[in-house]
Amino acid sequence: MNSPQGLDLLQPVDISAYARGNLGVSHAHRFESGRAGEDVVVLGLVHGNELCGAHALKRLLDLGIRPRKGSLTFCFANVAAYATYDTKVPTRARFVDEDMNRVWDHTTLDGPRNSVELARARAIRPLVTGATRLLDIHSMQSGGESLMLSGMTRRGQHLAIGMGFPRLVIADSGHASGRRLRDHGAFADPAATEIALLAECGQHQSPAAAENAIEIAARFLLAVGSIDRDTAARIAPFRRHAPSKVIEVTERITVTRTGRDGFRFVEAYESLATIPRAGTVIAEEAGKPIRTPHDNCVLIMPSRRLVAGQTAVRLGRIVGHDARPSVE
Repeated sequence: MNSPQGLDLLQPVDISAYARGNLGVSHAHRFESGRAGEDVVVLGLVHGNELCGAHALKRLLDLGIRPRKGSLTFCFANVAAYATYDTKVPTRARFVDEDMNRVWDHTTLDGPRNSVELARARAIRPLVTGATRLLDIHSMQSGGESLMLSGMTRRGQHLAIGMGFPRLVIADSGHASGRRLRDHGAFADPAATEIALLAECGQHQSPAAAENAIEIAARFLLAVGSIDRDTAARIAPFRRHAPSKVIEVTERITVTRTGRDGFRFVEAYESLATIPRAGTVIAEEAGKPIRTPHDNCVLIMPSRRLVAGQTAVRLGRIVGHDARPSVE
C-alpha cells in the first residue's frame, strides 16, 4: 500500500488548548478517580510526524474522558517536533535533534548529553515511571495492517490480545540503536507487573491511522479498567476484527553501512510480507546476501529510511494463532 495522496492526507490538529497541562509539564494532563486502580498513561507524538497520536489524544481530552478508578494521564510527547510539521516534507518533523524513542535507557537519561528530545524525555519521565499501564501511539512509514508491539513479556502479550485490535501482536525486544519508551524500566522486567504497549496504527499520513489510533486507545482504556463500555462506545465504535495472532521476532537486521555498497533490499517489501522458504535473499550489504533464517519468515516494518545503526527490518514467525479478545 502506498502513501495516501493529496486531499486524502491526514492533517495535524490544533493542540494549543491543552498546552498548559496540570502537572507542571506542558501538554500533559492527569486525572484522579479517588478509587484504587491502575495508573494509566496514554502518549502520542513521540515522533512529531506521527499525527494519529495527536488525533487520538485530542479526542480523549475533547470528550472529557476520566478514569472510573485509578488515574489517567494523557501526554503529547514531542511537541517541539510536531510544531515543525510541514505537509510538503512531513518526515522532517520526526524529531528536532534525535529520535525521542531511542533515549530511554538510564545511562542516556541520567547522562550529561543534551538535546531537545532528551530534555522533553527527562521532563515526562516521572509520568512514564509512575505508570502501571502505558500505551504509546505511533504510525508507520509504509501502509499495511496495524500492529501492537507487546515486548517479550507474557503479560504484555496477554493485554494486547485481550484488546482484540490490532489483531497482530508483535513480541519484540527493541532496537540496537537505543531503548524505546515502551521498554523503559519495569516495563521490560520479566519479574515486574507494569505493562507498556506500542501501537503502530497505519501509514503516517493516512486518515485510517487516526481512526485506528482512536479505537486502539478506547480498547486499551477499557481493557485496563479505566473506562466502562459505554464510555468506550463514546470514544469509538468497536469494529469486528479477526482473532489475534502473535508474531515473535526471531532476528533484527541492523544497517551497518550506506552508500554504493550499503544496505539495500532486493525488493520493495511491504510490512508483514511473508517469505515461504528459509535461505531466501531479501537484502544485500557490502556484497553479502542477507537471507531469511526460517520458513514462513514475516518481514516486520521494513524501513524506507536506511541509516547506519538503525533497524532495517525485523524478522519473525507466527507463534500464536486465533487468540480471542476479552473486551469484545
